Amino acid sequence: MGVQIRLMQSADYAGAIRLWQGVPGLGLSSADREEAIQAFLLRNPNTSFIAAQDDQIVGTVLGGSDGRRGYLYHLAVHADCQKQGIGNALVQACLDALQAQGIEKCHIFVIADNQEGLKFWQNAGWNLREDIVIMSKNINR
Repeated sequence: MGVQIRLMQSADYAGAIRLWQGVPGLGLSSADREEAIQAFLLRNPNTSFIAAQDDQIVGTVLGGSDGRRGYLYHLAVHADCQKQGIGNALVQACLDALQAQGIEKCHIFVIADNQEGLKFWQNAGWNLREDIVIMSKNINR
């Protein structure tokens, strides 16, 4: 059976986290705990997708929006399934869903030393922004 792309559901978390933990260059944090991902999916019910093959999750992309810009997180494809167009199909599904919500521009965050990830995104037509810097602050006390 081929790969099926479908909306990500709460029940997909266990398979998704296993995939993420096995993909080099994908940064995980406390924001990837199950309850945080469930909250993300509730806020963004139509913009996150998985790729499944034989009832196994082989790819994911989390997509969301602030109402103005779209954001993609955790595009991941199992090593055995890479170079088959799965990543591009997941991204396109996410971008189509964001566009249907009126989002005209989308951003991604890539770990700076993730050369494979940077290469993927640049080959897919995404532009490296050198005019901005991301800054973060933990707000939990």
